[in-house]
Amino acid sequence: MDRVIEKKTNTPKRIAIVVGAVALLVLLIYNLLFAEHTSKLNVDSERVTLGSVQDGVFQEFIAIDGSVEPLKTFYLDIAEGGRVEQVYVEDGQTVQEGDTILKLSNTTLQIDFMTRESQLYDLMNERQNSEITMKQDLIRKENDLAEIDYSLTLAQRKYERNKMLIAENVIPQEEFQASEDEYNYLNKRKTLADRSVKQDAKLMDDRLRQLDLSISRMSANIDMARKTLNNLYVLAPITGQLSSLKAEVGESKGAGENIGQVDNMSGYKVSANIDQHYISRVYEGLTGTFDFNGKTHEVKIAKVFPDVQNNTFKVDMHFASDAPEGIRRGQTLQMKLNLNDGGNAVLVPRGGFYQSTGGNWIFVVDESGDFATKRNIKLGRQNPNHYEVLDGLQPGDKVVLSSYDSYGEIDRLELK
Repeated sequence: MDRVIEKKTNTPKRIAIVVGAVALLVLLIYNLLFAEHTSKLNVDSERVTLGSVQDGVFQEFIAIDGSVEPLKTFYLDIAEGGRVEQVYVEDGQTVQEGDTILKLSNTTLQIDFMTRESQLYDLMNERQNSEITMKQDLIRKENDLAEIDYSLTLAQRKYERNKMLIAENVIPQEEFQASEDEYNYLNKRKTLADRSVKQDAKLMDDRLRQLDLSISRMSANIDMARKTLNNLYVLAPITGQLSSLKAEVGESKGAGENIGQVDNMSGYKVSANIDQHYISRVYEGLTGTFDFNGKTHEVKIAKVFPDVQNNTFKVDMHFASDAPEGIRRGQTLQMKLNLNDGGNAVLVPRGGFYQSTGGNWIFVVDESGDFATKRNIKLGRQNPNHYEVLDGLQPGDKVVLSSYDSYGEIDRLELK
């Protein structure tokens, strides 16, 4: 009789599959919990730049280039146009205040000046002739007045005498009436003649006063014309060095045209152009430093020009003390302009890493010096030498400063 044989469920093959699955699961759990997942890259330690994080004074400054210029510069602009007739001083020579630098000629101005002078002489002659004529007329009328006055005196005397005689009936009425009429007539003539003399005297004074005012105005115009002619001589406004002279004999120059400048060589200043990004942070009184002949010298901003041109604005700086010996006009100085007074901070040196990380992380070297790992950080202000560390680094940490461009997504650098 046949017997039913039960089929075995735990066959060697099935057991092997289960064991393999369990082993794979254990391996996955181990990798997730205990295995190292960081990506590594072997780098030559001699080809990377390392730096140390340290405590220090953070001085926020910017590097600028300045040009040495004379403390004062006076520009020579032509007041009146003309042709260059003569040049008395060569470019680069020292001039004294008031020295003639060049002479211009302008025929139009010279003719205008002579015309005005002739008009003045004519007006002065007219005034003189008018005064003579009016005085002669006045004298004539005064003589007439004197004659009338004399005749009036005689007529008055005759009238007074006849007045007494008529009262005694010594003379006829007709004779008395004739003397009275003559007296009244001469009295009226004297009144009119006296009024005419006074009126002529006033008219003469008014006329002469008007002519004097015209002469005065004409003289003032001639003085202005004379000054205009004097402007054809270009004089040195100060004692200094003539530079940038642009004038040749026979050359025509227009009014307002610049022909050069005179530099006051008794002192120097430094002019610099600064990026417009800093215009709100730069003001008078800020200090800067530069190295010259092995020494560090200090400058201070004396003037800030608010106009922005070509994305920069200009400042003038004066030396804190005397200008360094040996410095020359036109020399370029590399300066550090301090934007604050400085303060204690944790500092990390500048490096190429910033371009790759934006200052958000950095490779920190292990104490053993064998490897460096990525660490998140936070940076604040910066100057040409350092970044200010706000979080993530401590003084004494060693970091990789060189560029990370070739590291990709690497989390750990093995330093060989």
